[in-house]
Parts: sequence; structure tokens; C-alpha cells
Amino acid sequence: MPDFSLSSALLADAGAPTLSARVALRDRPAGTPLLRQEWGDLLFMHWPVPAELLQPYLPPRLTIDTYDGMAWLAVVPFRMSKVRTRISPPVPGANEFLELNVRTYVHLDGVPGVWFFSLDATNALAVWAARTFFNLPYLRANMSLDSPSPQLRQFRAQRTHPSAPAATFRATWTVGAPLPPAEPGSLAFFLTERYCLYASNKAHTKLYRGRVAHAPWPLSSANVLHFESSLIESHGLPTPAGLPVLHAGGPVSVELWPMQRV
Repeated sequence: MPDFSLSSALLADAGAPTLSARVALRDRPAGTPLLRQEWGDLLFMHWPVPAELLQPYLPPRLTIDTYDGMAWLAVVPFRMSKVRTRISPPVPGANEFLELNVRTYVHLDGVPGVWFFSLDATNALAVWAARTFFNLPYLRANMSLDSPSPQLRQFRAQRTHPSAPAATFRATWTVGAPLPPAEPGSLAFFLTERYCLYASNKAHTKLYRGRVAHAPWPLSSANVLHFESSLIESHGLPTPAGLPVLHAGGPVSVELWPMQRV
């Protein structure tokens, strides 16, 4: 059970990433990526929450990343396609699937990144590979994404992973007008321009960091017409209050490098 006795005073964002460090992570890493893929039909749903609420769920060395003193909790559905390794073309039947993640933002040694509470996916091979080789908490789920019109999206998910807490998700949203590129230092930049991800083993005794490279997100406005979900609650977290900050995103071509222990 997480320790909720931490006070906000103990969570002062010491060692928080500088703006220049955040911008520098846009540069493509050296070396050859392990995977390439495309992300599209994406919806960012972000809620501000007190940092002390999320900090107990993290490995000891990670610190919640904050914007204007608040942590951010997100649910993100999207379509992954053109998935391939650095040495192989896309494999029919395994190169496109739906994903739905619950995430927050963290930093370590001044390097900001994403921490995933869960990543539900429809592809059994992807779930196995991510859990085995990336230490990421992927879970099996049944999902569907429909686009009745160019602007309308309907996403449904039902978690099916053995021994994982049950969870469901349904959302209908419209994609609006394109937005200007996210300016460094803005909330949109903080929430969407993330080029590292963190993971740990189950005991939280080993910590890993991976790099991601892609062009800055092409963002659009979004309007959610219907939303119901138990994803956040499946992690023991309370339902966030208020309306989320919304962005529609994609498509972007993405490269991922191997996870490294830190």
C-alpha cells in the first residue's frame, strides 16, 4: 500500500528539469533505434492532481514532474501502426493495434519523462514483448476504434488481462481545428512533448529509462461528447475532479531506443 503520509513540503521539486533540458530532448539520440512505429488518432486527457497523491506510487528515485505546482494524470487512447523492428518490415497481424495508457510525468537527475501506471493493448505479442523486454506494465484488452466521420472518434476498451484489476473505457470525441505548435514552457509543451519513458521491475529495485524520438506533436483541439472509465480507479487512485485538458494528436512517426538501467 502506498504511503500517503508524505506532505507537499517533502515534495518540493528539487532537481526539476530546466526548460533547456526539456527542449534538448527533442534532438534525436545517437545510435540505431530498436523499434519504429506510427501513432495516430490520439486523445490526450489530462487532469491536474496534487503531487503528493501520486508520489507514493513511484519507485523511490523518481520524482513527480509538476507544472505550476501540480502533477498531471492522463488517460491516452490511440492507434499504433507500422510497428517494425530495426531489421524487419511490418509483420501482418502484429504491426497495427490499439493502445490505452494511464500515465503521469516524472523526472530523474534532471531528465523528464513518462511513468505509466498501465498500458492496455489489443496485441498479445506486443503485450508479452513489452512486459518481457521493456519492464512496462502492458495488459491485454479488447478494444475498438470507430471513425463515423473524419472528425468523430469512438473508442471502447475492456481489460481482459489475467489477474489484473478489471477496467473499462468508453469515449467519443471530435477532432477540431489544428493548434499552433506547443511553445516551450507552455502547458501543452509540458503535457505532450515527452521524449523519455521510465520503467521498473515489480519490486521497484531496478529502474530503466528509454528514449523516444519523433517530430513535435501536431495537435488539434478536441471536444469529448461522452466519457466513462474505470482505468484510473483500477490503480486505487481517486477519480480526478473537474474537466480534463484535451488535445487531439497525430499522426507522428516514432523511433524507440532500448531501455537502459539508470
